Amino acid sequence: MPQVSVIIADDHQVVRAGLRQIIASQPDLRVVADCRTGKEVIAALKEQVCNVLLLDLSLPDMSGLDVLKHVRTHHEGVTVLVLSGYPERQFGINVLRGGAHGFLSKSADESELLRAVRMVARGSRYVGPELADLLLASMDGSGEQPRHGILSEREFQIFVKLAEGKTVTEIAGKLFLSVKTVSTYRSRILDKMGMKTNADITYYAIKNSLLQ
Repeated sequence: MPQVSVIIADDHQVVRAGLRQIIASQPDLRVVADCRTGKEVIAALKEQVCNVLLLDLSLPDMSGLDVLKHVRTHHEGVTVLVLSGYPERQFGINVLRGGAHGFLSKSADESELLRAVRMVARGSRYVGPELADLLLASMDGSGEQPRHGILSEREFQIFVKLAEGKTVTEIAGKLFLSVKTVSTYRSRILDKMGMKTNADITYYAIKNSLLQ
């Protein structure tokens, strides 16, 4: 059976080194690149055959959500496992909706990480127990999902950028959308979330650990 090729994307060198060591210790897995920025990920995907992208959501030059969108659009054969310090409850559903094959907390142990990598490499989905319970609750109407869980993939992507303080014009430039389109999304987000201003969005994002 051929080895599974993995690209690691995280802005912390120590984290990348640790992940590389864990993955390289397995005979069926190999690391073909480790990247600090989103641009480095995009370049590596052009140069290397990759089966699994191990992706942090917080990169210095672009959001992990933007990288996820790029991979889904341009590299259909690559599966994405998001490894993040963000709480599963706050980001998990939106990340899966955005096209990731799995979401794993950085607090997970080594065996769980390796199991998740192998699962997504096979094309299966991986979710931890907390996120699994949340998904089941959202399907049967029991329990309470986060308010931002009602946002679509694109709405959530723009929601996060607004929370970070980006202007409509800046967001339009980054996502290659018109200013009018982003303004429409902003209005829709405010309406769905029952908010009035960007300050309300930022306050909610900070309160719910959606920003690092």
